[in-house]
Amino acid sequence: MPFDSTGKISFDHIYTAPDPRPFFGTLKRVGYRIPQLAKPYFAKLIAEHPAERPTVLDVGCSYGVNAALQRCEATMDDLYAHYTDPAVRALDHAALVETDRKRVRTGNPRFYGLDSSAPALEYALSAGFLDEALHADLERDDPDSTQQKLLDDVDLVVSTGCVGYVTEKTLIRVARGARPWMAHFVLRMFSYEPIAESLAELGYETAGVGGVFRQRQFASAEEQAQILDTLSAAGVDPTGLESDGWLYARLYVSRPDGSAADLAAALETPEQEG
Repeated sequence: MPFDSTGKISFDHIYTAPDPRPFFGTLKRVGYRIPQLAKPYFAKLIAEHPAERPTVLDVGCSYGVNAALQRCEATMDDLYAHYTDPAVRALDHAALVETDRKRVRTGNPRFYGLDSSAPALEYALSAGFLDEALHADLERDDPDSTQQKLLDDVDLVVSTGCVGYVTEKTLIRVARGARPWMAHFVLRMFSYEPIAESLAELGYETAGVGGVFRQRQFASAEEQAQILDTLSAAGVDPTGLESDGWLYARLYVSRPDGSAADLAAALETPEQEG
């Protein structure tokens, strides 16, 4: 597979299929796990939010994986087993959608998804993982009136791997209306500082949650070597982490009311993994 501009293997091809079977089949092989590690943190943020029925926007949601984990009461291993099951792989598109819809438990909260992949969003909506979808490139364009109306409903913004490709341009466009809480899992090779500084101009405070989180294994020795070079150039020590074969992320929370540090402290739980 080709490499992207950051030195990582490009998985672009698995985000444009009409359903998630290629996505899960490919990422299972590299132990992709960050949505599972994020799940209890997002659940706690949803519970802590004062909105009676919070609306959660997942930035870079692809097939609505984070929403599916919550709404299907599933784990990543459950989803891997489901989408790689030979019987499920043999289903036609309509039958797969119907099978997935039966797994969904709707209710609190609402889930919106923002992504540049129309097929992934369409599937997530059809399967009931998402309530609304925003097919947009907010790195380049302002939201249109319909998209802005949806963004104005958002109480909590989350992501599990898009920061570094998505920048402060997108997150400022998301934040400037409703001023939602934010929680982003960010690979250590990327700095969250430009986002924190831009959000501060809108009155946000940002804090990091202690610990690091495994995202996935390196797909090859070449990928690992390139990422270690990127980390070194950024002044990030990979010893005992990326040097041992896994990509790692940190969790940052941003709030517009000046209490991000308290929220970060409240999220320090035993679920953290090194």
